Amino acid sequence: MVQLDAHLLRQLQMIQLEMLVEVDRICKKCGIHYNIIAGTLLGAVRHGGYIPWDDDADVALLRPEYEKFRTACKTELDKSRFIFQDHRNTKGYRWGYGKLRRKGTLFLREYQEHLPYMQGVFIDIFPLDGVPDNYFLRSLKNFECFCVRKILWSKVGKVAEKNFWKKQGYWLLDKIPEKCVFRYYHRIIYNANKKRTRMVRILTFPTPNSEYGYYRNWYENSVDTVFEGKVFLGIKDYDSYLSFKFGDYMELPPVEKRKVHPVSRIKLLLTDDTFIR
Repeated sequence: MVQLDAHLLRQLQMIQLEMLVEVDRICKKCGIHYNIIAGTLLGAVRHGGYIPWDDDADVALLRPEYEKFRTACKTELDKSRFIFQDHRNTKGYRWGYGKLRRKGTLFLREYQEHLPYMQGVFIDIFPLDGVPDNYFLRSLKNFECFCVRKILWSKVGKVAEKNFWKKQGYWLLDKIPEKCVFRYYHRIIYNANKKRTRMVRILTFPTPNSEYGYYRNWYENSVDTVFEGKVFLGIKDYDSYLSFKFGDYMELPPVEKRKVHPVSRIKLLLTDDTFIR
């Protein structure tokens, strides 16, 4: 596994910042509403930029805005520098959300080296879909989303999982035809957006709270937010959102809980340096 020292991590963050600027440029030009979320928004509020040990960046759009963004990328994205990937335009892509990647870079997550598509430095572009207002139905929806997520993860899980029996389970799940999984996933998306709901979520990403969703109005009401000296759209009521997601978000977590993603190989192409690990 590659150990990201402070200098290498900072160069990675600056490439991701370049992609955030590109997202903002496209969205402003095309009238698309987005928010920086999760650790990116937390970093903006608590640190004025990246959380010092953070190695990713997150953007979220309500489903109609996400569809506008992925369409806009076909004509507006600077394709000399970036590529937008999701399961509809990238063969073998196993996630239910998009990634914007920097061309000329390599960022191989551990146990994902075998996935058959370009894996450069990226930021996540998350679509937000409605979930039922009724808590019991929302809990059932969470279980359904969990099952779909595990099936999609199986291509990685059958390699990464250490437990023998779980590993066999992933091998079996990976036998399910990919097109069938995504056909079912699209049915979930369609049903999730038939009517306006109070709560939304990223369907194929865990919700680390017992509510199994986030309040829609958080993502609808945004404000200019400074992140690394650049201005992006962020959730206006960031205190409620960050408290809901992280608890006492201004308190730094202990060192052992400062998570980074395990990386097996990284290559960053910059104007002044090339790093290969």
